[in-house]
Amino acid sequence: MSRINQNISSMVAQRTLGSQNMSLNKSLQRLSTGLRINRGADDPAGLIASENLRSEKAAINAAINNAERAEQVVNVAEGGLQEVSNLLIELQSLVSSTANEAGVSSEEKAANQLQIDSILQTIDRIANATAFQGEKLLNGNFDYSTENINSSELTDVTINAAKLADDGTAMSVDVTVVDAATTGAIAIQTSGGVFNAGDSNGDGSGTQFASYTIEITGTKGSQQFTFADETAASDIESAVNSFADQLGVTASLSGAYIRVDAQEFGSESFVRVKELNDGTTDDSNPSAGFIGEAIDGPGSFAGTEDTGSIWGSDATVLINGTQATTNGLTARVSSAGFDVSITIGSSANTDGGNSSFSITGGGANFNLAPTVDLAGKVSLGIETVTTGNLGSGSSGFLSDLKSGGISNVQNGDLSKAQSVIDDAIKQVSSLRGRLGAFQKNTVGSTISSLGIALENTAAAESQIRDTDFAAETAALTRGQILQQAAIQSLALANSSPQAVLSLLG
Repeated sequence: MSRINQNISSMVAQRTLGSQNMSLNKSLQRLSTGLRINRGADDPAGLIASENLRSEKAAINAAINNAERAEQVVNVAEGGLQEVSNLLIELQSLVSSTANEAGVSSEEKAANQLQIDSILQTIDRIANATAFQGEKLLNGNFDYSTENINSSELTDVTINAAKLADDGTAMSVDVTVVDAATTGAIAIQTSGGVFNAGDSNGDGSGTQFASYTIEITGTKGSQQFTFADETAASDIESAVNSFADQLGVTASLSGAYIRVDAQEFGSESFVRVKELNDGTTDDSNPSAGFIGEAIDGPGSFAGTEDTGSIWGSDATVLINGTQATTNGLTARVSSAGFDVSITIGSSANTDGGNSSFSITGGGANFNLAPTVDLAGKVSLGIETVTTGNLGSGSSGFLSDLKSGGISNVQNGDLSKAQSVIDDAIKQVSSLRGRLGAFQKNTVGSTISSLGIALENTAAAESQIRDTDFAAETAALTRGQILQQAAIQSLALANSSPQAVLSLLG
């Protein structure tokens, strides 16, 4: 049967050709873009997954850029600190050379003072000029601000790092002294306010010594003292204290004994007293010895034979409930997002003593994680290195070395000047060390880990979204063949009605 009004064969061929054209166009698009999914219709679930992975890749790339930016900030700060360190070493040399009073004229001292003034001005200029993208780095701009610090309870507070909430809520820091720090302390027994030299037998029956010699050693040095029999305890006290700076100890009268204390607190400080004479010097109580541990109560005394070495102890401190690492009166807690060092004052250095303060703001904050939250924030404190802040409250500050200052080299205290410079060098070195540790351990490790995460995320996205060129090329070839076949079929179908005309002939 032949009909010409409805060419069904042609319709089928047209539909097949259209389908093959669509398949061929899809293969061409995939091959030209390199993507298997170009629109939602290609793979709805795959599109959702791949878009999420693309978002993660963008966040990881941003975090890597932030970390690299943080590294550049540290590099700029380190450059300024290195120059400050060099200037401090030069200062140290100038102060030391000026201390040679017999060989330095007043004109040379004045010239050295001019150099010192110039160096101090340069340090201040570096502190105020070192910047990154317009942000000052060494003028205290990135130091932390604190409130309610009781200077008698906490003599020094250094905030190295603190993650503060974005809403501006202050962080409270509570310090509890579980066990107070102590100094090494030794007692030297006396009798009626005088010191008995003892006798050759050590029991009062031998030849009386005309004098006695003891050796006192502290953390800074050692010195021998020889006293006549019946020397007043107060004179012994004065003699020992005259060498206090050289020995690192101080002497005081306490009841029936002379108490010798280390000047510093902690397990590294000690006092040793050794009897260099033969025999026992304490006639009144020869069995106890004359040197022993000094107990707090007057007359409290634990005697030894002829020598004793007593060490102090470090404080046991909790900072926000965490056991701190201590050295004498200094305590530090270092953890993720919280790094605080404090020095305990006299009023808080008691068993059960406590103090508290608040961190209200500041710090250099970097977001080194793909997510923007407190966990991904890294905070770093950068203290100011101006001459008015380098040094300590006990020895003074660098600004004291300028002309007219109490530690100038022309007529000031050179010993104190040396101590100030030593403290300043330690401060700058400590800051450089912290910045270096941050750059190496925090920034460097973050860049490495984020790089690995980026690779893995990109691989996952590629698996879902990218075109398999081998498979798609095969599909393209297949589509081309089927397209040609459909065109031929359509041509045959369209020619079929022409055959009907032969019936009219």
